[in-house]
Amino acid sequence: MMRGASADAYAAAAAVLPGTGDLGRVGQDLFGTADLLRAEPGLRRVATDVSIPAEAKAELLRGVLAGKVAPESLDVVTAAVSQRWTAGRDLGDALEQLGVVATVRSTGSEATRLEDEVFAVGRLVQENPALRDALSDPARSRGDKADLVKGLLGDKVLPATVALVQQALSGSHRTVAVALAAFQKVAAEVRGEGVATVRVARPLSGADRDRLAGALARSYGREVHLNVIVDPDVIGGIRVEIGDDVVDGTVSSRLDDAGRRLAG
Repeated sequence: MMRGASADAYAAAAAVLPGTGDLGRVGQDLFGTADLLRAEPGLRRVATDVSIPAEAKAELLRGVLAGKVAPESLDVVTAAVSQRWTAGRDLGDALEQLGVVATVRSTGSEATRLEDEVFAVGRLVQENPALRDALSDPARSRGDKADLVKGLLGDKVLPATVALVQQALSGSHRTVAVALAAFQKVAAEVRGEGVATVRVARPLSGADRDRLAGALARSYGREVHLNVIVDPDVIGGIRVEIGDDVVDGTVSSRLDDAGRRLAG
């Protein structure tokens, strides 16, 4: 989360981010620029140096990116480098996050599907050790890993989902799964939603999902996107995690509590 001057700088750059047009291209441009700044420490230092006039930094980035990114993307980048950042790495992180926002917006009415797909891919990575190792293997190039993702997901998911999963390979987060969780949170925020992780022993019916989502929306004052995990270990009942709040009404939890009371 951006703090201090970086939070203000992010807001200023976000205000320039377009709401229409080829937002998928804008997202890719911002991802690429974030990657460039992370790979080139010298460029990053100049772009975030408070002693250099804002227009000079903007002109430098125009020269580096002209003809390589869309004009709308360049506007966002130059707005970003014209700001004051608390830490140098915050600039790349902000551009990546704005790239996620643009990518989410590019899906229009399918944004909910995007959230579900990103969550599902995150779970797939967590639960498949071979895939997790392949995506974290330092001996494999990022391009090779991106090809693996594209081959795995293909046309089964939205192009925006593939774009986000490939960006999760950038190394900006501790693991690919952590990156995807962060990207899904950004996607929910774009739509004004919260995100709840729900663990149940059996899949929820459509009616049960709607009732739970409605109850959480009333409690938290905004719509809540449900990430449902079917986990036989809960035996029965339901466990809901939203932010720092946890409501555990599972049978396994009650059995554990009973066991502790008996042991005590």
